[in-house]
Amino acid sequence: MFQGKVVVVTGGANGIGKCIAREFRDKGAHVYVIDKQPTGEHFVGDISKKEDLEAFVAEILKQHSTVDYIINNALPQMKGIDECSWEDFQYALSVGVTAPFYLVKLLQAHLAEGASIINISSSRDRMSQPQTESYTAAKGGIAALTHALAVSLAGKARVNSISPGWIDTTNSIFDGADAVQQLVGRVGNPMDIANMVLFLCSDKAGFITGENICIDGGMTKQMIYHGDNNWKLDL
Repeated sequence: MFQGKVVVVTGGANGIGKCIAREFRDKGAHVYVIDKQPTGEHFVGDISKKEDLEAFVAEILKQHSTVDYIINNALPQMKGIDECSWEDFQYALSVGVTAPFYLVKLLQAHLAEGASIINISSSRDRMSQPQTESYTAAKGGIAALTHALAVSLAGKARVNSISPGWIDTTNSIFDGADAVQQLVGRVGNPMDIANMVLFLCSDKAGFITGENICIDGGMTKQMIYHGDNNWKLDL
């Protein structure tokens, strides 16, 4: 299904992005990764910088005239209102919202027939912990950007976003409360996200666009009240 397809992944040197890139490669796709990690078999660049994105796209287009799939996965930094500076907040938005927009803009004229764009948001686009403003704003922004792009690119590409919940990228074992607070009884792993990316890029998802799909083991669906079902709030 993905043999010979051209895939672009941001933040693909580690974690969820690395898993997504590997899955596409294993299925015969040509995968191009940009990541600021200084070593590895990827284009080294900071996607908050316009010139790095332009150089990355130029490198891809030297090899291919069209791109099939764009996966905007790179992770914005998480800082809260107490310590987050103007510069910190702007950087988070540049990585999390501006760069995905600009990458799609640069590749818009080169999208192949049946192209698909997947933006990785977060369940934090709908819920928060204290001191997470920069990350949460960026993830909320990319979720909204998704449906805007889906409308603008109608007939050229399907655009969807995925909102992961707790996804462990360290191969750790979680049990007890960490596990059971998810309705499915476990913490997520990168393949939970990669599988959805592959599905949304496939013809099986041909009638899906502009959607945000939350993959969090049901954690955001459980209503919690103090004293209910043994939940306690320490004051």
